[in-house]
Amino acid sequence: MTCPPFAAPVQHLEPTPVPERASRPVRPKAPEVQPVLEKLFELYPHLFGAEFLPLKLGIFQELMARHPEHFERAGLKAALGLHTRSARYLQSVAAGKQRHDLDGAAVEDVSPEHVYLALLELYRRKQGRSREDLRPKVRAQVLAAFAGSGLTRQEYATRALVVAPDTGALLDDAFAEYDQTLAKQEALLRAFDSSGKTAAEFADMYGLDAQAVSALLGRRPSVAAAPADATSL
Repeated sequence: MTCPPFAAPVQHLEPTPVPERASRPVRPKAPEVQPVLEKLFELYPHLFGAEFLPLKLGIFQELMARHPEHFERAGLKAALGLHTRSARYLQSVAAGKQRHDLDGAAVEDVSPEHVYLALLELYRRKQGRSREDLRPKVRAQVLAAFAGSGLTRQEYATRALVVAPDTGALLDDAFAEYDQTLAKQEALLRAFDSSGKTAAEFADMYGLDAQAVSALLGRRPSVAAAPADATSL
């Protein structure tokens, strides 16, 4: 039987290849940090327990050397990063507590710029959750940290701006407050010198706190270096 004259020949077409999807890069699985934190607490409760203490610089290497059977590098690094970013740890740094080694001995001071960074981070976290303007509080904390640093104003500002270059306005405001406090204290000392009164009599005459006046007089040789909080005067 012959095909009708209008029948078209059958064409054998090659299947169109389906383009392959671009393979996505496989991200390495993040190490689990909770078991590592629990092991750190078990081994060093004096550092990772109820109280968090600033850790000695280089403590990661010491932990790896002392406990190779317990820790692997990626997991320990991640766990220490999480620990040192916690609010409790930042609070211990901001308070100016000394750094400690694995045996619990205080071995070095936290640098002024690290104290400054901890204060800033805590301020930013709290301000993000509060409707209250917390800038006056952080300025007071920065001034207290400056007073305890032993640095000159220029030295402190230079080191602070190296680690946090976007905080010049905060430092300017803090040091403006510092100048106002210092000027108030100097005016009170001049008034006391010309009054001929005892500290208690002078405080009573001006409605000041007698203990605050006595404390200011006791610090008199170093008032210019570390002014007290003048709000109580």
